[in-house]
Amino acid sequence: MNFGSQQDQDETNIELTPLIDVVFLLLIFFMISTTFTKETSLRINLPESNGDQSAAAPRSLEVQISSSSQYALAVDNQSAKALINSRRDTLKRALEPYKGEQQLLLIIRADQQTPHESVIKVMDVAQELGLNNLTFATQQIQN
Repeated sequence: MNFGSQQDQDETNIELTPLIDVVFLLLIFFMISTTFTKETSLRINLPESNGDQSAAAPRSLEVQISSSSQYALAVDNQSAKALINSRRDTLKRALEPYKGEQQLLLIIRADQQTPHESVIKVMDVAQELGLNNLTFATQQIQN
């Protein structure tokens, strides 16, 4: 007695090759069409000033201070890296590698809503480490 027939059942297979091709084409499209912008790690609204812009220093260290007293460091106009916390010892450890460099320009870029204490903390740590060449970043007044 033969209850079942020995018919070969067609197996359905999904071809992955066209799917992989489409994924690679999408990847290439997004890589080409994406624009990269330099983002800072902190959102800062600079105070305004009437002074002229000074010539760029050969080597600079920028300390960014947000309105919530968060710090970030940027060396030679590279992207800024935020510090873990706002404590004085953390800031001092971050600035320690630049101790005593006389040619280094320390730029303090503080938001106009930053508490005065945060700016003074940076200036105090800079003085301890011998970073005496410092300036403040401002934006030009729009007429």
